[in-house]
Amino acid sequence: MNNLQFTFAICPTLAMLLMTGCMVGPKYHTPPAVAQAPPATYKESPAQFQDTDGWKVAQPQDAMLHGKWWEIYNDPELNTLEERLNIDNQNIKQFFANFMEARTLIAQARSQLYPTASVGPSYQRAKTSSNLGTSSVANPGRQSSVGSLPATVSWEPDLWGRVRSTIHEEQYNAQLSAADLENERLTEQASLATFFFEIRGQDALQAILNDTVEADKKALELTQAQYDTGVGDRISVVEAQNTLQNVQAQAINLGVARAQFEHAIAMLVGANASDFSIPVKPVSVTPPPIPIGLPSALLERRPDIAASERNMAAANAEIGIATAAYYPDVALSASGGFESSTFKHLFDWPSRFWSIGPTVSETVFDAGLRRATVRQFVEVYNADVASYRQTVLTGFQQVEDALASVRILSQQLIQQQQAVTSAEEFVTLETARYQTGIDPYVDVVTAQTTLLTDRQAVATLRVQEMTSSVQLIEALGGGWDRSQLPTPAQVSQKLTKAETTVQR
Repeated sequence: MNNLQFTFAICPTLAMLLMTGCMVGPKYHTPPAVAQAPPATYKESPAQFQDTDGWKVAQPQDAMLHGKWWEIYNDPELNTLEERLNIDNQNIKQFFANFMEARTLIAQARSQLYPTASVGPSYQRAKTSSNLGTSSVANPGRQSSVGSLPATVSWEPDLWGRVRSTIHEEQYNAQLSAADLENERLTEQASLATFFFEIRGQDALQAILNDTVEADKKALELTQAQYDTGVGDRISVVEAQNTLQNVQAQAINLGVARAQFEHAIAMLVGANASDFSIPVKPVSVTPPPIPIGLPSALLERRPDIAASERNMAAANAEIGIATAAYYPDVALSASGGFESSTFKHLFDWPSRFWSIGPTVSETVFDAGLRRATVRQFVEVYNADVASYRQTVLTGFQQVEDALASVRILSQQLIQQQQAVTSAEEFVTLETARYQTGIDPYVDVVTAQTTLLTDRQAVATLRVQEMTSSVQLIEALGGGWDRSQLPTPAQVSQKLTKAETTVQR
């Protein structure tokens, strides 16, 4: 085997070794999320209580929501608004653009695995001064021309895995960005549903106050007629007027909150608040049975937990990048081309020039910089582990809080509805006693105020029950699960033209 054959045989093997190299730094393993295994069931689940009147969870208890979770409320208007939000919400678009940006960083990191090549053709014509040396009128200076066509190739093989660790870090960051996108999408969807039910609650309160205004008008007409005929007294008329005026003022004030909720929904769906409105429709539904699943499944359901876990993986990769700085850098470079004083001889064989050779560099003293850098990223990783576990604990807390709220509010609502029934009877009885002259009109006012307060409490509790159910769905992760998180290979794919189009 001659030298040329040997060179062609050994170069691919050497290149493969230089490309693969070794990976320094710790291997990543997902740390335990909590000190103890999650319980078999949620503590605040209605299934854990004997008194299950009111709201109940879906059966089987290990079922979970999937996809468009808001459709569980069976409200066509809410469904339409949620679909608009998924398309036109500007915060979601911002997080999507951040995700696309994170994917481009993977390509930037991967490019470091390969050689870089450059060319720099140049041409220069020069004339020296006539006043230098022996230059004279007969010799007015020397003129020269130089044309050059150089090419340079350089490559730094990833011997210690610094570039590969960087690629892994950017892949994990892209996955983190994808999870952040889903978490933002869930947050915006839940906010829309919450504001939607708040508006329905305001409409219900408005209907109650409108009914009360009409009833108080009739009461005022009755007391005025009795006063005009000499049966009643003036104080009863004034009390009836005051009661009516107070309720009318409350009815007007409800418009403030409704307008603000409507404007908030307009912003969420990407609409101008000046051109957006939601028809009046009082809330009259109760939360549907919501499949809450098992506590052990929560880690796979919440996008914020997935994002926190990917953040740990990226921090672990940073330790590998910092560790690679302990090892020498090897760079291979080659340059060559053609150079001539005349263009016609530029590509002649004697005009060629070239150089080739490796460069090895190693830091021999840095006053502890590399050691401190590695320790820095170790502590960043440790902090991310604590943040991850705190996110998990927060997730369980939010689920338990929402379960307790929906369960307790549903039971309170039953009691409050019974209080409304009693208040209605109170008004009927007290009105009869007033009309027969047994009690003063102030007792009727007291009964009417009690009824209004109880009816408002029912409407408020109904809204709280609905919004708590939305909070429960959000705490459970909506319809998302970790299987929807793109893999490192998927986030590394080349972006399509549509994904890189500049918005106008």
